[in-house]
Amino acid sequence: MGMGFRGTITDAAGFDPSADAEALYNAMKGFGSDKEAILDLVTSRSNAQRQEVITAYKSSFGKDLIDDLKYELTGKFERLIVSLMRTPAYHDAKEIHDAVKGAGTNERCLIEILSSRNNKQIHDMVAAYKDAYGSEMEEDVVADTSGHFKKMLVALIQGTRDESGVVDGELVEQDAQDLFAAGEEQWGTDEAKFIMILGSRSVTHLQMVFDAYDKIAEKSIEDSIKSELSGDFERLMLAVVQCIRSVPMFFARRLYWSMKGLGTADDTLIRIMICRSEIDMLDIRECFRLRYEKSLYNMIQDDTSGDYKRTLLHLCGGDDDLAGEFFPEAAQIAYKMWELSSMTKVQLRPTIRPAANYDPSADAQALRKAMKGFGTDEDAIIDIVAQRSNAQRQEIRQAFKSLLGRDLMKDLKSELSKNLERLIIALMLTPAEFDAKMMRKAMEGAGTDEHALIEILVTRSNEEIHAMNAAYQNAYKKSLEEAVQSDTSGHFCRILVSLVQGAREEGPADLERADADAQALADACNADSDDMEMHFMSILCTRSFPHLRRVFQEFVRFTNKDIEQIIKKEMSGDVKNAFYAIVRSVKNQPSYFADRLYKAMKGLGTDDRALIRIMVSRCEVDLFNIRKEFKDTHDASLHEFIQGDTSGDYRKTLLLLCGGED
Repeated sequence: MGMGFRGTITDAAGFDPSADAEALYNAMKGFGSDKEAILDLVTSRSNAQRQEVITAYKSSFGKDLIDDLKYELTGKFERLIVSLMRTPAYHDAKEIHDAVKGAGTNERCLIEILSSRNNKQIHDMVAAYKDAYGSEMEEDVVADTSGHFKKMLVALIQGTRDESGVVDGELVEQDAQDLFAAGEEQWGTDEAKFIMILGSRSVTHLQMVFDAYDKIAEKSIEDSIKSELSGDFERLMLAVVQCIRSVPMFFARRLYWSMKGLGTADDTLIRIMICRSEIDMLDIRECFRLRYEKSLYNMIQDDTSGDYKRTLLHLCGGDDDLAGEFFPEAAQIAYKMWELSSMTKVQLRPTIRPAANYDPSADAQALRKAMKGFGTDEDAIIDIVAQRSNAQRQEIRQAFKSLLGRDLMKDLKSELSKNLERLIIALMLTPAEFDAKMMRKAMEGAGTDEHALIEILVTRSNEEIHAMNAAYQNAYKKSLEEAVQSDTSGHFCRILVSLVQGAREEGPADLERADADAQALADACNADSDDMEMHFMSILCTRSFPHLRRVFQEFVRFTNKDIEQIIKKEMSGDVKNAFYAIVRSVKNQPSYFADRLYKAMKGLGTDDRALIRIMVSRCEVDLFNIRKEFKDTHDASLHEFIQGDTSGDYRKTLLLLCGGED
C-alpha cells in the first residue's frame, strides 16, 4: 500500500543545528531545566535532524547531549526524550538488548520488533547491536530463548523476507495447502512448515495465501494458529500474521494494550510512539479509532500526565474526529475486516454438553437427598445441575415429579437463596422459559433494562424468538409484543417490535441486493434523523446476518466510513444501542457477548442478572468461543474475572459453566 509519507514528525523548515544545540544548552543551564523548551524542540525535529543537533552540541560545548539530557531529566519523560535522540537502528538494538539481558526475557518486545521490521531495518539493527554491545544479536537471542519460538526469531533476524513484489499464483495455492496440511489436517502440527512459509515469503504473497487458506480451512489463519500453537511461539506467529495483514493495525493493538486497564506499559508506549512517528503514525491513529472507537490522542491524554504526556501527544500529532472519513489504509482494513467476517465459518463450541451415563431418576433422587432434612447439600445440587444439558435437566424435572410427587423448582427455590438460587433456577428452565422470564424482568417494576431487551432480541434466532413468544404468553397471559409496546416508545419500540416478530430473513448474502442496501444506508446518512433511523431499521432488523455482513462491507466502499462509527456519531440513546448491538452481532457475536460479560463485571459491583443471563443462555451454544474472544480482547480470562468478581457456591457454579481456564 505504497502511499508515501504517513508519519507525524517531519523535517523542520529553516533548520539550524547549531542554534538548536545552543537552545538546548540554555534550557539545561543553571538551576533546573526548561523541560517545555526541550520537548518542543526535540519533538519538532526529525530523527536525522536530531543527529545533527547531537554533533553540533558536542562541537559547540564539548559535551555529550544525551548524557546532559539524562542528567537533567527524570523518569518516563527522560526515557522518552533520550530515546528520541537515538537513531532508529540503535534504538531498536537497545530494546532488543534490554529484552534479553538481565533477569528474565521480555518476549513481547522481541516479538513486536522482529515481526514488524523490514529487511533493511533488521540489517541496520543487527549492525547497530554489534557496534553498541560487541556481540551478535542472533547469538544473544538464541542464548535467551528456546524451541520453535527461538527458531522463528532466528529466521526473522536474518532479514531475508522476499521483497521482490513478484507473486506466483501456483505457489500461493501450494503454500495455503501446505499450511493447512501442517496444522488443521493432521494430528499435531508441523511447526517447521509454518516457520518456513511465514518467515520468508513476501507480504503480498502471504496476504494472498491467507485468503486462499480461509477458503480451504473455512477459518482464518489466525484461528488455526490459536488452536494449533501455544505460548510465545503462538504469540509470535500471530504477530507476524497481523503485520502481514496490516502493520498499522498491529501497532494500534499494541498501543491499546499498553494503556488499557490499571497501569501503563510505558516501555511499549514509548517504543511504538517513537519508532512509528516518522513512518505510519497517521495510519496507526486511524486503525486505532477503527478498532477501539476512540482516538489514540484521547487515550494517551487519559492515561498519562505532565511533560511525558505532552511529548507523546506531540508525537501522536493530533486528535481524530470520530466521524471523519478513513485514511486509505484504514478504509482498506475496514473493508477487509468485513470480508474476513463474511468468509470465515466459525465453529460454535459449547462448554456444557450432555452428561454420559446419565440417569434422570438417579439424579432426581440425589437432588431430593441433597435437600432433605436439616440443611442443604449445595455441592451435590451444583454438581448435578451444572453438569447436565438443558434437555437432561427437563427430564430430571419430570422424573422428580413422577417419582416423588414434588415440584423440583419449588423445592430448589425454598432451599437455595440469592444469586445461587437465581442461577440454579435459570439453569432448570427451558431456554424459551428463561428468555421469557428475562424479558419480563427487564420490563417489570420501576425502570426498564433496555440493554437486556436489546441483547436478547438481537442475538436470538427466529425459532428461538417464536419459542420465547409462546413461553411469554403461557407464563404471563399477555403477548410479548404488547408488553414491549407498553414499556417502550418511539423508534426504539418499533425496532424491538420488529425483532419480536422473529421474521429476520435467513440464508446467504444476495450480492446485488447488498449493493443496493449499502447505497440505501449511505443515502439515509444524509436524511434527517427520523428518516435515517427508519431506513436503518428496515434493513438492519430484517436482513440475514450473512447478507448484512456484505452490506456493511460495501457501505465502507460507498462512504469511506464504518457503519459502527456512523451509528455512534449520528444516533443516540436506546436506538443507537440497538443498532450498534446488531452490527456487533453481525460482525462477531461471541465478541459481542464477551464485551457484555466484561461490562457486567468490571468496576465496582457486578451486574449479576446480565452475568447469569449470558452464562446460562450461551453455555450450550458458544460459551467456549466467547471465552476465547474475552481473553483476546481483555487480556485476562473469563475464568479469572468470574473468580475475582464472585464468591461461594455462586462462583463455583459459574466456573463449571465457564468450562475451564484459558
